[in-house]
Amino acid sequence: MLTKRIIPCLDVDAGRVVKGVSFVDLKDAGDPAELASFYDHEGADELVFLDITASSDKRGIMEEVVKKVSENLFIPLTVGGGLSSIDDIHRMLDAGTDKVSLNTAAVHDWSLVAAASNRFGAQCIVVAVDARSVPENAPIANTGGTFTLDPESRWEVYTHGGRKATGIDAVKWCRHMAGVGAGEILLTSMDADGHKYGYDLELTSAVSEAVSIPVIASGGAGSPEHLLHVLEEGKADAALAASIFHFGTYSIAEVKDYLADHGVPIRPIQES
Repeated sequence: MLTKRIIPCLDVDAGRVVKGVSFVDLKDAGDPAELASFYDHEGADELVFLDITASSDKRGIMEEVVKKVSENLFIPLTVGGGLSSIDDIHRMLDAGTDKVSLNTAAVHDWSLVAAASNRFGAQCIVVAVDARSVPENAPIANTGGTFTLDPESRWEVYTHGGRKATGIDAVKWCRHMAGVGAGEILLTSMDADGHKYGYDLELTSAVSEAVSIPVIASGGAGSPEHLLHVLEEGKADAALAASIFHFGTYSIAEVKDYLADHGVPIRPIQES
């Protein structure tokens, strides 16, 4: 049985790690390089670095910060934010990252995912999906597009760091991304993000059941129990968390011990 992964996330704005609630009210959480080194030594399985304002600010990712983070990191690193071309992806991989995350650029031109997968291998390409629930009785005009919202849609894809609605059905979109070459889906519930009352299990399980590639669940972790639920009930392959780790609520070891005690296959800390 494949082990489940525990992945801290560094949301970076202006060179600092920040954490908010539902993508707003950001608070400083520290230096990205220092936090990356800390989580490496603490036994994290992987690390995700997201430049959360690169797309909305219409600029490239902060490459110098990425290089500083990757210098002393010995676990897989995924980097995203502002990547919009094969050249951007190539530069990030050259800078020391193991995978890149595409979100806004993938929505603008999904062929980039296919091209990047063909060029670098699907194992390097993560498609990040920020999804918010569609309000009940919301007026929806189904245009007949492959990914568009319809009256049965439950969640909508957002881009530009959660600032822009797309009219795209999240489950349909994840299924399509898996089909064109994504190696993983990084799925964030905007509704649950930062609230610490648990992941959106319905959203996560819907996507996990719709695709044949690994799903990383994100948004809502407040306790080890929440990670257990999303890995089991949500059928996620990995759980990403920020607040509970950045502010010392729980350590990686505490979370892994809890999961192991509840029968979840997990990589022990001593093997880190």
